[in-house]
Amino acid sequence: MLFLCYPKCSTCQKAKVWLEERSISYDLRDIKQNNPTVEELTAWYQKSGLPLKKFFNTSGLQYKALGLKEKLPAMSEAEQLALLATDGMLVKRPILVGEDFVRTGFRQAEWRRHWDDPAVRLRPAGWYHQGGVPAGVPPVVRRGGPVFHPVFLPYG
Repeated sequence: MLFLCYPKCSTCQKAKVWLEERSISYDLRDIKQNNPTVEELTAWYQKSGLPLKKFFNTSGLQYKALGLKEKLPAMSEAEQLALLATDGMLVKRPILVGEDFVRTGFRQAEWRRHWDDPAVRLRPAGWYHQGGVPAGVPPVVRRGGPVFHPVFLPYG
């Protein structure tokens, strides 16, 4: 498993402690010194099933300085991925990349569910379903928009 983080980031530090407390092994990579390539970002984006915006560090100084909130909607996915690859500080962190999953950011409840709930842990890559749930899953939760099954709630 690959754990990309910025060592000075307090959220990354919390995520690292969380992994270590559970004896979850990982390969550590400093996202600033060794930022992800376009190829890696493309693969992770496709594997995650998340919207590409979830890979941007929207609270970061670089994101704000470049005015990306206004610019991203007009950019293609290829342009956005290329931009992310130019500077690791533009990328949401931490990123946890496993064989069949990608997590962006550290939300302890989501990470806990991933390891503790077999239905989540065994969920295939691309589980994030915009606009609804996969066919055959009964809709049981409504959050002011599309109907979701609790196992398939998008995070973030």
